[in-house]
Formats: sequence, C-alpha cells, structure tokens
Amino acid sequence: MGPATAPVEQVAVEATALVLRDGVILLGAAMLFVTLFRRFGLGAVLGYLVAGALVGPDGLGLVNAGEAMLHIADFGIVLLLFLVGLELNPSRLWRLKQDIFGFGLLQVVVTGLALTGLVYVATGFTLAASLAIGLPLALSSTAQVLPSLRSSGDIHGPTGERAFSILLFQDLSIVPLITIIAALSRAPADPSTPPGWLLGIYTVAAIVGLVLAGRFIINPLFRIVGRVSERELFVVAGLFTVLASAAVMEALHLSTALGAFVAGVMLADSPYRHELEADIEPFRSILLGLFFVAVGMMLDIGAIASRPGFVIGMALALIAVKAAVLFALARMFGMDNRRAVKLGLLLSQGGEFGFVLFAAAQSAMLIATEAASLFGAIVTISMASTPFLMKFNDWMDRRAGGREDAGLEGPEASPEAGAIVIGYGRFGQTVAQMLMAKGIGVTLIDSRPEQIEASGAFGMKVYYGDGTRLDLLRSAGAAEARALLFCHDGIRLGKARLEPILEAFPQAAVFVRAFDRRHLMDLDGLDLSGAYREVFESAILMGREALGQLGLPEEEVARVERAYRDRDRERLEEQSKSGDLHTLKERMFRPDNPLDDADPV
Repeated sequence: MGPATAPVEQVAVEATALVLRDGVILLGAAMLFVTLFRRFGLGAVLGYLVAGALVGPDGLGLVNAGEAMLHIADFGIVLLLFLVGLELNPSRLWRLKQDIFGFGLLQVVVTGLALTGLVYVATGFTLAASLAIGLPLALSSTAQVLPSLRSSGDIHGPTGERAFSILLFQDLSIVPLITIIAALSRAPADPSTPPGWLLGIYTVAAIVGLVLAGRFIINPLFRIVGRVSERELFVVAGLFTVLASAAVMEALHLSTALGAFVAGVMLADSPYRHELEADIEPFRSILLGLFFVAVGMMLDIGAIASRPGFVIGMALALIAVKAAVLFALARMFGMDNRRAVKLGLLLSQGGEFGFVLFAAAQSAMLIATEAASLFGAIVTISMASTPFLMKFNDWMDRRAGGREDAGLEGPEASPEAGAIVIGYGRFGQTVAQMLMAKGIGVTLIDSRPEQIEASGAFGMKVYYGDGTRLDLLRSAGAAEARALLFCHDGIRLGKARLEPILEAFPQAAVFVRAFDRRHLMDLDGLDLSGAYREVFESAILMGREALGQLGLPEEEVARVERAYRDRDRERLEEQSKSGDLHTLKERMFRPDNPLDDADPV
C-alpha cells in the first residue's frame, strides 16, 4: 500500500462513520418525535420538522448537513408525484383540466400578487424583491398535503381533487416563476441557463416525449418484466422509470417532480399499477420523512430570535391571505362554504419550492441572504401550523355536524357488544340481522343522519359517527369486540385505513365489503377474516335461477356454480399476486370456452 493510499482510505472510513452517526441521530430523533406527535394527533410532518430543528445546526448542532440532505430527500417529492400520477389516468386528468388551468392559474396569480403587496408594505423592499418573495409564497406544500389526502382517502373527493389540481398547476408554474426572477435579475446572465421562452418549449417537448415513451417504451417494458414474475425486477423497473423521467427534466432545467408525474399518468391504466404502488411506496415514505427533517434542520432559529414578532406575524398573515383568497376562489368555482374553508386551510402554508425560488432570487441579487433565511423560516412555521389548522377544521366540522344532526347519539353510549357493524345500508342491514338472529349483541354505526332516522322507524338503534376512526371505534367498544364488519355503501376502504385498525384491535375478526374485483386485489395481503364483493353472491343466485328456468337439471346447475366459483377463486388469487386483471383470462367461460361435460368439478 502506497503512502498516498492510506489517507484516502482513512478519509473514506471517517466519512462512512460520520454518515452512520448522522443517520442514527436523525432516524432516532424522527422516530421519537413522530411517535410522540402522532400520539397527540398532530401528524407525522410536525414531528419530522421538530426533530430536524432539534438536532440541526441551530438546535443541538448534532447534524449539520441539512442542505445536502434536502437535495437528496427532494427525490421523495418526485416519488410522491409518480404515485399520484398512477392514480390519475389520462381521461380523469382531462376531466380536471378546468380546475388545473382555471382554478390553479387564478390561485397562483391572485395569491402571488396579494402576497407581493403584503411583503412590499411590511418590509419596504423594492417591487422586484417583493415579487421575488411574494410569488413563491403563493405555492403550497405538495409534500405535506398530498400524503395527507392519500392516507385519508380524500384525494378522490371534491376537495381533494381541487387541492390536487391546484398543486399540480403550482408545480407547472415553477418554470414561469423562475423565468420572472431571471428577468428581474441584477446579476450577470448565466450562459448555461436557457432563456424563459426556450424553457417553455422544453416543457411541452418533454411532456410529449414522456407521453410517447410511456406508450411505446415503458408499458412494453413492464409487460416483459411481468412475464419474468420477479418482484425485485419490478422494484428496479419502477425506480428506473421514475429516475429516467426525472433525469430528463433535470437535464432540461425543468421540474423533476413534473416528469415523474407524467410517467405515473402514463402507467395509470397499466395492469401493473398496483404492483408499482406497493414497490415504490416504502421509498417515498422514507425520503419524504427525511425531506421534512432536512427542512427542520434548515430552520434559521437565529433569524427568528432576532425578529420573532415579524416572523410569526408574517407567517400568520401568509396563512390568512392564502386561506382568504382560496376561499373566495372556491366559492366562485361553486364549492359550498365548508369545503371552501377546508380547501383554504389545507393549502394555506408555504411550500418546499419556496426554498428553491428564494435561492434563485438570492443568486439573482434581488434579495439578501438574511431575507432568504427570514422568509424560509416563515415558510417552515406556516408548514408546522397545518396540522393545527386541520384539527381546527375538524372541530368546525363537528360543530356544523352537531347543528345539522341534533339529537344523534355517538357510539360512546352504546352497550358492550360482540360485534360492531359499520355502515347500516342495504348490505349492513342483512349482515346485522343475521348476527342478531342468534342473539349476538351488535353495535350499529353509520355517518348518514337520514339512514339513522329511517332505521329508527324500524326499531333499530344506529349510532352516529365515522366508523373508520380509531378513537370512535374505541369508544364503541372495539377493544372488546370479537368482530368488526365494515359494510359501507359505495366506499372503498383501502389499506391505509384498515392497517391501523387491524393493529389496534388484533383480537377482533375484521370483515370488509369490497366494491369490486379490483378492490379485493387492493386488500390482498391484509390479515382480514373475510372480504366480500358486494354483488357476487346475488349474481351467482340469478345465474342459478336462469339456468334452472332454461331447463338444466339441478345437479348440472350446481356443477356449473362450483366450476365458476373454483375458477374465479383461482383467477383472483393469481391476479392479486401479479396485479394484472388479465392473468388467467383463459380460465374465463366464453362462447369459445364453455364448461365441457367431461370436466371434473
């Protein structure tokens, strides 16, 4: 070993030890504070922010690489947008075009100008500097809002779709915002940066290119991977797709998250969508957590300490202005008051792209380093406020519900029962009555006042509430119940809702009404006692009756039923493994593939 080699190896060993030490500190702090904040219902994001602020350079000074970590953890946002794209096929995206390019555009322009005026009046900065700060403040936190909407299942609801549409347009608006900052720049032009008009052409060309790549390269690639049936290969192919789309956009100086989103949309109709979601989700969760830890580490506590009144006052003003503008626009687009308030509070925080744009404004010599730190702290505080604002919104919902649903009793008043039926519609009524036929005590829960009132006319006591909430289930006696039966009408309970319930009440057998075959595939892997398609048995019964009326003997009708059930069960098991609805389609009965008389059943 030469003399020059030893110092290099020593540096490598020291760097590895430093990474391991920092990793242990960061993950330990994140685990502690996320557990603590979740315990008090404040959400994981606030826990990550506090953990980062505590161990960061302005806290205990245990870890100092906040900015470097932020660049790495930015990939969590890229993965998040890819997963969101997987849930939006092109036809649904086209349906949202008015919200994206109408509501989204108005939100960015009106909020950006309002906040520019606020900054101009409050700070005395020049108009150019005020624009460079006010326009980025109009953007909200995709990394904070979308995981919340996805975990609650609200992303497919009216408020969730509007929020997503606005966030998507905000991501698209980064290119014009960078162009505006470049046009206002006092610094010498960077010859390596393309002009704004060229960036616009790059954006359109990149999106068209990714769409074509998705149709002619990515989808065929996944068909090949699907035939190999190696789970590890799906992980590699999924990460390759995300990285390749992000790398193309990065090379063109465009939004990497936008590239990943387009790639996700191109795979939204793929039979391998569910497999991709399952493989990418763990990476997304870890990197997004690290992203918020890094944001907390970069919180400039010195800037806050030097001007605490200004920072807190501007953070409150930021939230108030954005919420007010969003409320007004939501009402203009036909949303009712409650949903408009929720949307305003949900998107009232500053966003992670604000840090990027503040850095660009600083490089353009529009704002000083101190101003970038000050407004970075304001954005971070506004992000930390979101869990509290959502709790306030829930409180308002409960108050509004209390007035609307006066006299409805919650399940905390219910007697101890062996089973809890959640959802007392046409499905839940049959399940509950069969249990009651054998004298089993049943607590009934539903969230629809009209259904509760109608059930009361038949002598049924139904309690009011959202039966997927852990606190409500505990108050209903779920910790002692032997069975929990989720019988909702028209609601697809996903893994994100059911996993905490299975963990909290391990003694109870959990049964779920599934909306359709795809819903059953989504539930595969959960430790459920049963999941049942809502129209499966009634369809089989009609088929039996039709065969009988067409003259088939009873024993042949029974043979057909057994054959259909066996083939359907076999197909469903293999489809759940592959994530592909076309798996074993040759086992379906068709005009050219009837049940042979000699087939054993």
